[in-house]
Amino acid sequence: MKFCSECGSTSSLKIPLEDNRERVICDECGYIQYENPKIVVGTLCTYENKILLCKRAIEPRYGFWTLPAGFLELNESTREGATRETIEESGAEIIISKLYAIFDLPFCNQVHMFYLAHLQKPSLCPGHESLEARLFEINQIPWSELSFASVKKTLDIFVGCGKETSTAVYNEVLEKKNIASN
Repeated sequence: MKFCSECGSTSSLKIPLEDNRERVICDECGYIQYENPKIVVGTLCTYENKILLCKRAIEPRYGFWTLPAGFLELNESTREGATRETIEESGAEIIISKLYAIFDLPFCNQVHMFYLAHLQKPSLCPGHESLEARLFEINQIPWSELSFASVKKTLDIFVGCGKETSTAVYNEVLEKKNIASN
């Protein structure tokens, strides 16, 4: 950010007093612009032992399969955001049951949160961000065509760790060096 959002003067990168990292600080009024991670929210939706995936119609990863997810908007809870993204990308009517997995991605300044949800009925109507929305049997998940490491890990946990039985929320830090294939 070159200019202060408060007074319009030039800003520069400095370490504020009593802080330990660089921040964008206004050269004139001293306003500190804090930059924080973006939150991505989504759902792992099931219906009769099938999992909902959406084929991306936008970059990044155009044409790859993903769990319905996107950036949290202002003035909404993570649960509301996950529900909204699921409706926008798949047209699915869902009921969220619980928070399922959280992934910290410090290399891209994001946090990904996935809720476990159940589809009310199998009718899907993909929105403009999805080429297709489809229910997959577990043995038909297109593993090599998944969009992001957090999506793959969420599905791995679901398929390999007893599906819905655990009450714990899975949490992991995903490092760029460990997700080169995605």
